[in-house]
Amino acid sequence: MPLDPSFIGRTYPPTEPYEVGREKIREFAAAIGDANPAYTDVEAAKALGHPDVVAPPTFPFVLGFRAAAQVINDPELGLDYSRVVHGDQKFAYTRPVRAGDLLSVTVSIDAIKSLAGNDVLTVRGEVVDAGGEHVVTSIMTLVARAADEAGEE
Repeated sequence: MPLDPSFIGRTYPPTEPYEVGREKIREFAAAIGDANPAYTDVEAAKALGHPDVVAPPTFPFVLGFRAAAQVINDPELGLDYSRVVHGDQKFAYTRPVRAGDLLSVTVSIDAIKSLAGNDVLTVRGEVVDAGGEHVVTSIMTLVARAADEAGEE
């Protein structure tokens, strides 16, 4: 059954604050194979004008995906997560994420489309710091694959 387009515009409560730690940034940078010293060395980050190490540009995926769990697990939406693949990811920054940030995410459903029997869901996450200042917007596209022609549910 296709996802209900009346969910477009639905906004979920902000997440609990997530404290961005230096070690989490280092681990993420290592996991993606990015050796930029601004991600691991405070002095290198300060030389670039940052107060502490900064996170790689894709780091907010960690926060956005946690927040998107509210959408994914919304029983009223009825998304079958066993059929979901990650279709796309975009970020629009106001400033870099840096160690010491306390970040919260508010997610909204921006779009629901049906393409070739698949449901395409666009989830926007607005990431703000402890002062309520915008840091980054995350746009995640999830594709819920259609059941196969043999009638698999």
